[in-house]
Amino acid sequence: MEETLSAASSVTQEFLAKQLLNPSLPISERFRALFSLRNLKGSVPRDALISATKDSSNLLAHEAAFALGQMQDTEAISALKGILENTESYHAIVRHEAAEALGAIGKMDCIDILQKALSKDPAEEVKETCSLALRRIEQAQSVNNIESRFLTVDPAMPATITSIQELRKMLLDETLEMYDRYTALFALRNDGGEDAVKALISALRCQSALLKHEVAYVLGQLQNKETTTALMETLKDVNEHPMVRHEAAEALGSIADDESLALLRHLQNDNELIVAQSCEVALSMLEYEQNGRSFEYLYLEAPKVF
Repeated sequence: MEETLSAASSVTQEFLAKQLLNPSLPISERFRALFSLRNLKGSVPRDALISATKDSSNLLAHEAAFALGQMQDTEAISALKGILENTESYHAIVRHEAAEALGAIGKMDCIDILQKALSKDPAEEVKETCSLALRRIEQAQSVNNIESRFLTVDPAMPATITSIQELRKMLLDETLEMYDRYTALFALRNDGGEDAVKALISALRCQSALLKHEVAYVLGQLQNKETTTALMETLKDVNEHPMVRHEAAEALGSIADDESLALLRHLQNDNELIVAQSCEVALSMLEYEQNGRSFEYLYLEAPKVF
């Protein structure tokens, strides 16, 4: 009998945990398990994801931290704190996601953790994320539900301004605080029109790697083919921050035209591992979709079938 993830048995949860934590499996198969576990609740999914944050693959580790934030599981706060504080053992991209996850969980307990990292972390992208997370927690106190229509817990709430011209100005203003620029970013994403998309593309030339990586992420959510050229240029730029290139790769996988797919195949052997693995995962997700199957384990029978 098939079972849905919303009612996943302990056997199913243990199977997914083993898949996620099996280093001998292709990275794409481990991501299938990760995407499934983040839709579950309880100690088994949480503990598996926490263990995955220690993985040698920074791509997998940072995605596990992101998933813990999306789950908004308060029991993960201690582990996320440990990641954020340990600048020696964890890559900046993993620490960044831990900070964002603490902001997504949004508890007052997270404030002191984020403030300390804001003052001490050596990576600019981590400091910027801590600042964002602190503002998000502050604003979340007065809002009951801030999950987006894209079914994600975003690192900032969209601006209430409706003028695309004003939002574009905010997004591209290098003097504004990052949170304010993020509010413009998500308002432009929610609009999704031609001018809004053009504004988002323009932001791929901004200074902040953190901002650019989030722009690439939302362009992937929008799946607008008009963004292909800009995303390809970002992905090909070896001087661009790896966190930006990796998000551009995943966005191109969601758009999936012939030109972008050729580039993803070519860059599966990129010198930057997080970029190479992102290309591999993006291509695998597309293959499942083209074959009429979900990348996630939406329905699982007994684990012996795999």
